[in-house]
Amino acid sequence: MNKSAQPSLLNIAVIVAALGYFVDIYDLLLFTIVREPSLKGIGIDLTDTKAAIAASTKIINWQMVGLLIGGIVWGTIGDKKGRLSVLFGSILLYSVANFITGYVQTVDQYAYARFVAGIGLAGELGAGITLVSELLPKNKRGVGTSLVAGIGLFGAVFAYFTYKFTNDWRLCYKIGGGLGIILLLLRISVAESGMFKQIKETNVSRGNFLMFFNNRLRFKKYVLAILIGLPTWYVIGVLVNLSNRFAKDFYGETTIESGRAIMYAYAAIAIGDILVGLVSQYFKSRKKALFLFYGLTIIAMALFFSTFNNSDARMYAICAFLGFSTGFWAIFVTMGAEQFGTNLRATAATTIPNMVRGALPLINLLFLNVFQKKMGWSLTQSGVVTGILVIAVTLVAAYFTEETFHKDLNYIEE
Repeated sequence: MNKSAQPSLLNIAVIVAALGYFVDIYDLLLFTIVREPSLKGIGIDLTDTKAAIAASTKIINWQMVGLLIGGIVWGTIGDKKGRLSVLFGSILLYSVANFITGYVQTVDQYAYARFVAGIGLAGELGAGITLVSELLPKNKRGVGTSLVAGIGLFGAVFAYFTYKFTNDWRLCYKIGGGLGIILLLLRISVAESGMFKQIKETNVSRGNFLMFFNNRLRFKKYVLAILIGLPTWYVIGVLVNLSNRFAKDFYGETTIESGRAIMYAYAAIAIGDILVGLVSQYFKSRKKALFLFYGLTIIAMALFFSTFNNSDARMYAICAFLGFSTGFWAIFVTMGAEQFGTNLRATAATTIPNMVRGALPLINLLFLNVFQKKMGWSLTQSGVVTGILVIAVTLVAAYFTEETFHKDLNYIEE
């Protein structure tokens, strides 16, 4: 392909993938933002801490299980039927689930609705990143995928202000469903990946999830691709999500809202995700950009647990810094897509981020059940040790991960 024929960074596929991820993040984070008013709205007594935590945990866990299952389902469909099949099918499913969530009356109904939404949400990012990676030339794909993630992550900010403006959690879910339907119409003009069209004409095995486990080298690459993304959900799911509780532990009196902390964190993540693509382009390396942001994450975590974090204003600022430092989500998912051939690429790019999301219950199990309940450690002690373990595993995994910046993606897995 000559340079004049190369697609622009702002072509329709990039724009629609970015808007799709915007709606995806809006929906994914909405429960965290409207958690307390929505639980109160279905009859949960918020003064009963155990009941509130039990209900909240059940709902978020069902959503995460949906993401895990959906990641495998949509990844397989993306490699068997095409990237566009996932982009259409996934958004239709989670748009319907959003509307249904707006009418739930019990914890079980809420959990089941979020389970269905989780299945739908699982396909959005992986299919978008795969399509953009395959449509753009190698010298542009890192920046292109960063734009998709960076723009998309502002969906969390939009979700926060949508609730603040409407003050109606049910309406917020219905708005999410409406946004999805509008996006569905925009996707009609998006073209399928040329690489996928080429292998579709062959008899090569496509979308076989078991292929990640029947070859030692491929299995190693797959596991490493998952482990390098672990800090993102430790930071969001533990530190930022429980920032109000940590604040009370650190300095007592506090008015921290976890939803507001998440909004600040995601606004900063979006900026980080756009910047990391440019950093990767400057270094001509995915791994160097990744290690730079890991370093920032370690500094931000140290600040979070330090005596410097002694007021609400500083807590919000540190949550934003934590978000910015974990703004390597785009590069992490792009590396997952680049690790594997065209016949497994959508499956990899879709399952890998959802495996990381699905690791949150395991991180919470370590943080809450093992360190706090069984070992009797404080909230702060448990948070510090969990963070050290997550970062240590991630750094080792990143060291052994293949550099993919210059990799030609037009190949298949045998």
